[in-house]
Amino acid sequence: MTDRLTQCLTRLRAEKRTVLCPFITAGYPDMRHLGGMLMALQNAGAGMVELGFPFSDPVADGPVIQESYRLALEKGADVGGILAEVRGAREAGFKLPLLAMISFSILFRYGTPRLAAEAAAAGIDGFILPDVTLEEAPAVIEEIGRHGLAGCLLVAPTTPPERRRAIGALCTGFVYYLSVTGITGERTSLPADLSANLLELRRLTDRPVCVGFGVSTPQQVQALSGLADGVIVGSALIRCITREMAADKPDVVRAVGELAGALSAPLTANNNGC
Repeated sequence: MTDRLTQCLTRLRAEKRTVLCPFITAGYPDMRHLGGMLMALQNAGAGMVELGFPFSDPVADGPVIQESYRLALEKGADVGGILAEVRGAREAGFKLPLLAMISFSILFRYGTPRLAAEAAAAGIDGFILPDVTLEEAPAVIEEIGRHGLAGCLLVAPTTPPERRRAIGALCTGFVYYLSVTGITGERTSLPADLSANLLELRRLTDRPVCVGFGVSTPQQVQALSGLADGVIVGSALIRCITREMAADKPDVVRAVGELAGALSAPLTANNNGC
């Protein structure tokens, strides 16, 4: 695991803090905005950033993120172009841990060793693996770990305790907990049993836990403060980008930064990311 991610997660656990982990799609609205959006998220107080690698058949993403993937692919987003933009953002001063949400199909097609090496060289700190089976995961996480990348797996509310324990043992970054069963997307309220489920997960693994799926408002982010190490917000940011692109004079970087600032503000008064 890279020093950036290790230091961030260690600091969060030691200080019992929660940070915002915004999600954006690489290549949406286009590739030229990626570096600016990453810097805007950093300046807005995010602690980590999740970067979605567009894929033609996402398994858990709702319609908002699915559409952003489709449009990014239509505009030619590919692995090489994404990594080039990430490298440029690092050179421009982007310092936050950056996790790639990436389908196993992309890893398989590109070659896991090659993609892990190129991603690490570009400045990515780990892979979130939404569709790798528990049986396949050990080999994948071992391979990406050879290149210094962390591996993060998903736990759903319906995942049995022993399987949760096994997933936690495999994760070398954080456990990605799905607040709801189903697909990503904005929801008016969080599940009533979310707090209890997170406390149970904490008993089963000592890995950091980030919560995503359905979190979209500052109030929902605040409700997870102290319960999770990170709060992942995706669909609300993608919808913000879509709305901004329809404006007469769109300023996507500004809009993303403003929303991320509003989302991160409730966590703590002295929360300055990682």
